[in-house]
Amino acid sequence: MRILLLTLYFEPDITANAAILTRLAEELAALGHAVSVVTAFPHYAGNRIDPRYRGTLIERARHGDIRVTRTYVYVASDKGSLRARLLNYASFNLLSVVAGLLSPAPDVVLAPSPPLTIGLTAWLLGSLKRVPFVYNVQDIYPDIAIRLGILTNPRAIRAFRRLEDFVYRRAAAVSVLSEGFRQNLLGKGVPPAKLRIIPNFVDPDLVRPQPKENPFARREGLADRFVALYAGNIGLSQGLETLLGACAHLRDLPDFLAVIVGNGAARPALEARAQEMGLSNVRFLPFQPKEDLAMMYASADVSLVLLKRGIGAESVPSKAYAILASGRPILAAVDAGADTDRLIQDARCGVAVPPEDPAALARAIRALRADPAARAQMGRRGREHVVAHYSPGAIARQYEALLRDVVR
Repeated sequence: MRILLLTLYFEPDITANAAILTRLAEELAALGHAVSVVTAFPHYAGNRIDPRYRGTLIERARHGDIRVTRTYVYVASDKGSLRARLLNYASFNLLSVVAGLLSPAPDVVLAPSPPLTIGLTAWLLGSLKRVPFVYNVQDIYPDIAIRLGILTNPRAIRAFRRLEDFVYRRAAAVSVLSEGFRQNLLGKGVPPAKLRIIPNFVDPDLVRPQPKENPFARREGLADRFVALYAGNIGLSQGLETLLGACAHLRDLPDFLAVIVGNGAARPALEARAQEMGLSNVRFLPFQPKEDLAMMYASADVSLVLLKRGIGAESVPSKAYAILASGRPILAAVDAGADTDRLIQDARCGVAVPPEDPAALARAIRALRADPAARAQMGRRGREHVVAHYSPGAIARQYEALLRDVVR
């Protein structure tokens, strides 16, 4: 098959979506398919376009056997602004249509969200090239924006709901990450036959168990600390204020340190809040290069998944699979019965506490700190579970089967 992957993020961008979609493209190419990618210039880590790509609108390159076309994208300094996000999405949507038309003719278009507007671009390219498109739901929009209070204008909400409905109706198939996602879309009238559950994955060879005493831990002074690690997007939906509250409860533990690795719209305010609270047991680090990920996760004694109430009810954040692959226990602040909660119970790989409850999170950290044997068992079980069920090759074959069905 000739597959056109339309994605806002692709390596060398270092978001979780970039890593997942790059590896998916590689796996599909390894299965013998001709894969072309249309993506934006790398811009996420520093919230600015990589200097190597400035001064041009479109650039073509190769990523192994994959043809990659990168486009300019508007990047605003205020990542929390809805207007800035819409301009970011609109600039990519406009130029990605041009780049897609210049790409080799595909048999099928695969378009992962976010943003929701990428589904509109996929439909337009599919219509112009007379091929079907598959919409891959990584996050359900506009639901998240509404729950977080980012999207409040009734007219804007109706407009996004109409766009969401349009994308689902026009897509030949819709792949979702979990049963929770599937139930959400069924409730919106998407036909069951159009839906396919395909979870995300992690490379168990890239993120693997390593000793806590490693070069990353030594460089950052973590080897002799009890480390609770959060690594990923520092956005509005994570509710990392809960972690700061827990750190306030844990001031009496001289060896405890919360390490927050990443970037996002909420990071400046979060850093300011930690300073206001006088928290000496919190450290912020930038995104880490791919080659340091395994050591970063190994430096933790427990790794965190944090989401605001009602946000994590329908999906498992991709960072959860990386935590399991690292052989460390997962501590999640998520709604009871959420997909992440069910993953933890099924694999017996960690502990779940209610979201937005700093005291409960602090109690769980204390309990895990006091029981290294339990932590080791949880880590082993998590590693075994993710290797058995969430490897890149297994998930890529599920995408291949879906795309073949659509092309037929």
